[in-house]
Amino acid sequence: MKKEIITLFRPVGAKELALIEASDFTAFPPRLPEQPIFYPVTNEEYAAQIARDWNAKLNEDKVGYVTKFAVRKKFLDKYDVQIVGGKTHEEYWIPAEDLEEFNRNIIGKIEVVSEFRGN
Repeated sequence: MKKEIITLFRPVGAKELALIEASDFTAFPPRLPEQPIFYPVTNEEYAAQIARDWNAKLNEDKVGYVTKFAVRKKFLDKYDVQIVGGKTHEEYWIPAEDLEEFNRNIIGKIEVVSEFRGN
């Protein structure tokens, strides 16, 4: 049987995590006007790198989290995986206007799998 779901990861800061929690861990919040693309990544290593090196160091709250979630493959099939650096830097580019449909295609809950704190 062909794989019907794909596990993805998303590095988030405290503010975004609070909004995810407000949805009972079922949806990502709408993008801000200056954020036209939603970027879930394909592997935990890359998500951890962003959460540790970006969120935990550069965000005002100095914390970064890695979330993990499953999405229906049928929905993701209309998007190409983008390579944005090294071989582990794989992500989907989901237009902000598709985020609501993306959220409807999440299977189960969004879970926090790691946390990084800056200085």
